[in-house]
Amino acid sequence: MKTLGNLIINGVGSSNGGSFEKVELNGKGTVNSDIECERFHCNGTGTIHGNVKTEKGKISGAAKIHGAVKAESLIINGSAGISEAVSSQKLEVAGKSSIGGSVKCEVMVVNGKVTIEGDCEAEVFRAEGSFSVDGLLNAETIDIKLFGDSKAKEIGGRKIKVVQHRETLFKLIKSIFPLKLEADLIEGDDIELEGTAALVVRGKNVKIGKNCEIGLVEYSGDYECAPDSEVKEFRLI
Repeated sequence: MKTLGNLIINGVGSSNGGSFEKVELNGKGTVNSDIECERFHCNGTGTIHGNVKTEKGKISGAAKIHGAVKAESLIINGSAGISEAVSSQKLEVAGKSSIGGSVKCEVMVVNGKVTIEGDCEAEVFRAEGSFSVDGLLNAETIDIKLFGDSKAKEIGGRKIKVVQHRETLFKLIKSIFPLKLEADLIEGDDIELEGTAALVVRGKNVKIGKNCEIGLVEYSGDYECAPDSEVKEFRLI
C-alpha cells in the first residue's frame, strides 16, 4: 500500500481522501473521495463520500459511508450507515448499523441492531441482538439468541439454532412484547428453533421448540415438536 501519512481530523474539517496509514475522525469530518488505510477510526461524526478499504476499521461515533466497505476486521460500536456492500473477515455490530448492499464475511457477530438490504453470507453468524436481512442469510453455523424481533427472507445453513433468552426480566418484557424470528424458508441439516414463525422449515433433523408457528416442516431424519408450538403440516421426505 502506498502510504501518504495519517489523516486526523479533531475538529471540523474535510479531506479529499487518498491512501493513508491511519485515518481518525474525532470531530466532524468529511472525506470527499475513497479512503484506503491500515486503520480507520471514526470516533466523532464522519461522512465519507466514497469507498473505504482498510485492514482494521472501528466506528465508535456516527458514520455515514456513501460507498462500500472492505476490511479485514470491522467493529461498529456506535451508529453506521453504509450505502453499499460490506466485505470483511470479521464483522461485529454492537451498536446500530444499516447496510444498503450485501454482507460477506467469515464471522459476523451482532450484539446490537443491524439492517441489511441485500444478502448476508458468512461462515459463522451469531446474534444476540436484532437483525433484518431482506435477502438470504446463509452461513455454515447460525446461532441466534432472540433479544429483539429479527427477520430474514430465507435462512440457510448446515447448523441453525435459535433460542429465546431466559432471564427473568426478559421473560416479563417478552410477555408484553412477544419476540419472534420471522422467515419464509429455513433450510439446513440440523435445525433447532424457538420463538420462530416460518412458512417452511426443511432439514435433516428438525426440532421445533416452544413458541413457534410453522406452516410446513419437511425432514429426512429426526423430528420433534414442543406441545405449545403450532406446526400445520409435517412430513418425512
